[in-house]
Amino acid sequence: MQFLSLSRRKMENPAAFTAELMAAETARVRQLYAAGALRQIWKRGDLAGAAILWEAATMAEVEAVIESLPIRQAGLLEIVALVPLEPYPGFGA
Repeated sequence: MQFLSLSRRKMENPAAFTAELMAAETARVRQLYAAGALRQIWKRGDLAGAAILWEAATMAEVEAVIESLPIRQAGLLEIVALVPLEPYPGFGA
């Protein structure tokens, strides 16, 4: 099953986004992509954050993976929306 998350970075303290934190975040995102949990990721164009397409059996699995992100663990990431996706019926699914 696929899920879509929209997140925003908590930018009250921009200095908290250190080079080490960002390197750890990038490494974790690459691990999740290689494992097939993260299908696609986009940088948001309206504010600091991301839109991510996840692959998991349950919403709880996605929530657990999101909690493994270093920026989330640092308390610097807000999940604005986490939505389960279903096939569009107009294509006969």
